[in-house]
Amino acid sequence: INCIIISIFSAHPTTFLKGTLLKDEYCPNTSLLLAICAACIGGTFQYGYNISIINSPTKSVQNFINQTWLERYEENISEQYLTLLWSSIVSIFTIGGFIGATIGGTLAIRFGRKGTLMMNNAFALLAALLMGLSYPTGLFELLIIGRFFTGVNAGIGICVQPLYLGEIAPRALRGAMAMGTSIFITGGILTGQVIGLNELLGKEEYWPILLSTTCIPAFLQLLILPWFPESPRYLLIDRGDDVGCGTAMKQLHGTDNFDREREDMERERISAMGIKPKKPWELFMDRSLRWQVLTIIVINAAQQLNGINAIYFYTDYVFEEAGIPEVNIPYVTVGTGACECLTALTCGMLIESLGRKVLIIGGYTLMAFWCICFTLTLTFQGAGPWIPYLSMGCVFAFILSFGMGPGGVTNILITELFTQTTRPAAYMIGGSVNWLSFFFIGMAFPFIVTKLQQYCFLVFLVVCVLVAVYIFLVVPETKNKTFLEIQIEFQSGEKRKASKADHSPRTTMLSTPL
Repeated sequence: INCIIISIFSAHPTTFLKGTLLKDEYCPNTSLLLAICAACIGGTFQYGYNISIINSPTKSVQNFINQTWLERYEENISEQYLTLLWSSIVSIFTIGGFIGATIGGTLAIRFGRKGTLMMNNAFALLAALLMGLSYPTGLFELLIIGRFFTGVNAGIGICVQPLYLGEIAPRALRGAMAMGTSIFITGGILTGQVIGLNELLGKEEYWPILLSTTCIPAFLQLLILPWFPESPRYLLIDRGDDVGCGTAMKQLHGTDNFDREREDMERERISAMGIKPKKPWELFMDRSLRWQVLTIIVINAAQQLNGINAIYFYTDYVFEEAGIPEVNIPYVTVGTGACECLTALTCGMLIESLGRKVLIIGGYTLMAFWCICFTLTLTFQGAGPWIPYLSMGCVFAFILSFGMGPGGVTNILITELFTQTTRPAAYMIGGSVNWLSFFFIGMAFPFIVTKLQQYCFLVFLVVCVLVAVYIFLVVPETKNKTFLEIQIEFQSGEKRKASKADHSPRTTMLSTPL
């Protein structure tokens, strides 16, 4: 992925971004690209990877639990209790993620963005050790504890890593560079799907090794990330380290390319002077931030409730109906992962020319359209031999739309809608909402499918339409704007609404006597 990104920018000394032709000063430094990769490999890559690899060893882990239970109690485990234990192993990941998201912002303020990412690897290494020891020790409880720690690692990573990316990238390339979050999530999912194939670590005897491979990205980050600097914004605004900020910017942006960025940071530092970083509950109490807070709640909840999980739930059924042999379905599933990864890369190349608002509204609109199409094809699945292939097309089209819109843009908006003193708390709120929505859809989705069957996509259709309308009406375009300019635009919008509310009663009172 790193080679692809570098080749895209290095092959062309001028790149068409922001709707205008940018000169060399806007091309990212190689050090910046490598810093992004170093942060992502142990951050959101772990999130995608640990979501993906748990699917392959399902039967193997269940057999291990049953065998362990038989050795302990000399009887087979009941089907209901086995299901409960397996569900605990899978769902405890979201509980750990929620806890990680709630503490990630606080850690980022105290230890820095880079420092928190480095410390976070301890959770991944501990999780790998526990899950690897579960089989030789005969303790399936270690799997539950290990999955909990992988969740904590993923929760902190998905909170702090986008924060780091958004703060080290120059304004003109902030969207494209921050797409590393989405690219590495989808890359992690794809890698987990490939590693879980029978030809690699998907065989029954290899499942302890498969679950322990979460240590590899952690080791890579511990080896690579120390060579890159802390976030310049954090050093200047939070720590007051003027020299450290200059050194970091020189390494990330080159010797002559950071004057404009430094001016933006200075203005933000002056505006934040004397203001301490805010806590999450303080954001809820600040009326000037209510629309930003509401926006991150809406887009993070919608990212899990928009139907992407339902699409993956139906993929095996759709592929079977299309005549794909059962043994080949895992390889086709890898195709869906590759499709999502490709769209994330494409979104990264388009986001600075089309803008955030166009992509996310367009993504949700297309997802709503494909919800209708998928509902129709599932309803009339037996109407003709060609209908299952239309269903397959809807699966890939929905995934493409998700990757081009909400999958890629959501995390960037959280970075851009807040300033330095409020951004960590905003990520804590957004991450918590995301993980709670993830947990809710995991618990409620089986019941939704049982009751509504293929018509469950009509529920997701409503979600997609409502979110698209909300973003169109409330969220401004943030492309190529400083964080202060975006905040002022939100505040000026609120003042206009307040002004209209104040003047409308007076007009009515005056017009009545006249």
